[in-house]
Amino acid sequence: MNVSLEGKVAYITGAARGQGRAHALRLAAAGVDIIGMDLCEDIDGIEYPLATQADLDETAAQVEALGRRMYWERGDVRDHEFLEGLAERGRAELGRIDFVIANAGVMPLYGPRSNERGAWTLALDVLLTGVMNTVEATYRHIVEQGDGGSIVLIASMAAEQPMMRTEIGHSMGNLGYAAAKAGVVNMAANYASLLASHRIRVNALCPAGVATPMVENPMVDHFYTNVATPEDCAVLVPAIAIDKVESEDVAGAAFWLCSDDSRYFTGSTMRIDGGAYLR
Repeated sequence: MNVSLEGKVAYITGAARGQGRAHALRLAAAGVDIIGMDLCEDIDGIEYPLATQADLDETAAQVEALGRRMYWERGDVRDHEFLEGLAERGRAELGRIDFVIANAGVMPLYGPRSNERGAWTLALDVLLTGVMNTVEATYRHIVEQGDGGSIVLIASMAAEQPMMRTEIGHSMGNLGYAAAKAGVVNMAANYASLLASHRIRVNALCPAGVATPMVENPMVDHFYTNVATPEDCAVLVPAIAIDKVESEDVAGAAFWLCSDDSRYFTGSTMRIDGGAYLR
């Protein structure tokens, strides 16, 4: 089914690459303009390369190639004033905000610095407080328009199943990542309750491992090749015979959550996990 969302605008964090880019392109293909942001620099304590300005430029170019507009800025989801300003400036440029996809994230699970207490704090600051900052910066714009809307919070199967099987897999970053994602699921339910009277739906998406640079990088490869035990490797293994889900699979679910086909679907958690929950 070809669903058109012509004239709508989506606010997407972490839009430079991976899932964020996939969300932007899936929505743009249906007629949605994009307000996007990304940090576009590395963060101390994250032991793999983060997105770059070139990545964000490429997302914007691909959105524009689909005939849509993209207003973007560089910034940090930990900075609530930046996110609020981005919402104001993006809405002034593109006219409205209808959808929000709180996607930006980091994964300080493995590597020498993952067992520092700072890895716990960093995970919570970006993955939980950053999501709250995103929703707080945007939802009043949707309320003011009076047309309803959809907010999609990107959680993880780490919110649904344990990430640590042995002491080898134990780290402050792993604990922080899982705790933050569980908090995001709870946050979705609370915002859904708050905003239901405004016809604003809020849901959480819980993917298993997704084939993005956050997962496919030397930090993760080293852990699973040289450090992890077979028990550690059994974390979030899909029942369907795949290694990881693709960004486009998550973007397709988010697209449905933004469309009127999901108009009564709110306060829920949707798993995009290849059946990992079954294992």
